Amino acid sequence: MLTFWQQEMKGKVFKLLYVQRFHGSVQASQGLCRFSALIYVHPLETGVPDALVPIDPLCPQINLLPGETSAIWVSLNVPCGQQPGLYEGEIFITATRAETDSRAESLPKSERYQLYRELRTCLDITESRDCSTPEEMVQRLTSTSTTLKRMLVLPAFQDCQENNGLGDMMDEDVMNNVAVRVKLSLTVWDFTLPLTPSLPAVFGISETVIEDRFCLEHGTKGWYDALDDHFRWLLQYRISPFFCRWGDSMRILAYTCPWPADHPKAKEYYSDPRLAAYAVPYAPILSCTDAARNSLRREVDILKTEAHWSKAYFYLWDEPLNMEQYEVIRNISNELRTYTPDVRILTTYYAGPSGSELAPSTFEAFAKVPNVLRPHTQIFCTSEWVLGTREDLVKDIIAELRPELGEEWWTYVCLGPTDPQPNWHLGMRGTQHRAVMWRVWKEGGTGFLYWGTNCYEKAMIPSAEICFRRGLPPGDGVLFYPGEVFSSSHEPVASLRLERILSGMQDIEYLNLYSSKYGREEGLALLDKTGVYLGPDRYAHDHGPIDAMRGEVYRTCSS
Repeated sequence: MLTFWQQEMKGKVFKLLYVQRFHGSVQASQGLCRFSALIYVHPLETGVPDALVPIDPLCPQINLLPGETSAIWVSLNVPCGQQPGLYEGEIFITATRAETDSRAESLPKSERYQLYRELRTCLDITESRDCSTPEEMVQRLTSTSTTLKRMLVLPAFQDCQENNGLGDMMDEDVMNNVAVRVKLSLTVWDFTLPLTPSLPAVFGISETVIEDRFCLEHGTKGWYDALDDHFRWLLQYRISPFFCRWGDSMRILAYTCPWPADHPKAKEYYSDPRLAAYAVPYAPILSCTDAARNSLRREVDILKTEAHWSKAYFYLWDEPLNMEQYEVIRNISNELRTYTPDVRILTTYYAGPSGSELAPSTFEAFAKVPNVLRPHTQIFCTSEWVLGTREDLVKDIIAELRPELGEEWWTYVCLGPTDPQPNWHLGMRGTQHRAVMWRVWKEGGTGFLYWGTNCYEKAMIPSAEICFRRGLPPGDGVLFYPGEVFSSSHEPVASLRLERILSGMQDIEYLNLYSSKYGREEGLALLDKTGVYLGPDRYAHDHGPIDAMRGEVYRTCSS
C-alpha cells in the first residue's frame, strides 16, 4: 500500500490533515499547503509497454506473480498560487498476504466491487449484438480473455497461485508486513509558468477512431460528450487539441470545437486560456455543398469579431505533393480572404511540389515553397525529417519567410526523423522524447504540429486490444489509450511519452523565462553549457543536466 502526505513547508511542520492510503489521486490541504500526486503502474497483460494506468483507489494493490516486477510512475501537480517552499513526504510500499483460511469466506468490499466490475465488463463484451461480424466477435473474445487474466491475479485468488505468489520473499518479511519507504522531496519555486503555452502545440485527435471504437454516431449526444472529454483531458498536457477527419489525397477536416461558433459551448472552448491555437473547420473540404459553405461563412463571421481570433488557423491539406493540390489551397485561400483578410492557413510539407521548376535541387525546391504559397499560407509547417542533423539548414528556410506579412515557421515529426534524433516512437529513451521540444526551441520554430494522438488500428469495442498501425514505427500517432482497455474506467490513459511531452513543453517556458531576462543567445548558451541539448544527435541521456538547467533558471530568475 502507498501512503503519501505533506510533511514540511518552509521550515514549518504541519499535522497530517488528510491521508489516502491508496494509489491514485492524493490531496492534502492545510491553508496554502496543498498539492496532488497521481500514481500510475505499468499494466502486465495488455501488451502496451508505456501506458500509465492510474491505480484504482477502490483496490489499492499491485498484483504480481512470482518473478514479476512493475515500475511505478508518480506525477506531482502543483497548482497556481502554491506557496513556495520545501515539501517532503514518503511512499510506503508494503507486501501483504491475507489469511488463507478466511480469504474465501469474506472479501473486502473493494475487492468484491472490483470482481463485480470485471465480471460486468466481460458480460457487456460478450453479450450478443445484432449484425456482429466475425472480426468484431474475435475482438470481443480477445478483450474478454484480457479481462479474465486481470481477474486471476486479483488478491481474492492469491492463495490459488503457486507459492501463494510470494516467490523468494522471506516468511518473516511477509508476516511483519515490512514496508519499503521511499522519501520524496518537492521544492516549489516562486515563479509560475504561464497558463497559456508560449508555444502553440497543436495535436490531432481522430474523430473516426472514437466513433468506431465507442460505437458512436456522428452528431449524437454521446459523440459530443466523447469529444468533449478527450479535449478537456488533453488540455492538461499544455496541448492545443484539434479533431480531424481525413478525406481523399490527404485533405483534412480539422476543427477544435465540435459545436458551431454560436453555441454556448464554443465560447467556452475558444476562450479557454490553456488553448494556444485553435483550428476553424473548413466544412467544404469534404462536402462542397451550399449548406457547408453557408456554415463556414457564419462560423468566420462570428469568430473574427472575438479577441481570440488571433489564435485561429485553417488546416486544409496535409503534405500537398503537386501543383494541382497547391492550386486547391490557393482557391480556398482566395475564398476565405473574401470573408476576412487576416485569415491564417497552415500547410504541412516535406518537399517542394512535383512537376514544378522551383530550384535545381530537392532541398532548394523545398525551401522555396513559401514563394509558391504566398499569400495563401501563413503558417509554413515543415518536417524535421528534412533537416536531419543539419541545423545550419534552418537559416535557409527562415530566409524565405516574410514575418512582416505574418508568416511563421512551425515544425512537425511523423514517421521521421528516426533514431538517434528526437521523436516519440516507442523504444526511444526518455530524454529523446523530451528533446523534441528542445529542438523546436533551439531552431526557433514558433509552433508545432503532431498529426495524431489516438490513431491506432480500427476496433469496434472500447476494450479491444490496442494495435499500432501497420507500416508506421511503433507508437507513431498514438500518445494515449482508451481507459476501457485496462479497467472499467472511461478516462483516457496517458503514455509515458505524453508525460515527457508535457515536461518538454514546460522546459520551453523555463528557457523563455531565462531568455526574457538575459536574451536568446544566453538561453542557447544555457542549453549548451548544461549539456541538455547541443543538436539533433547530441543531447542529454539522463536527467542530471535537465535538473541543472532548471536549477540555473530558478537561481537567476526567481524573485
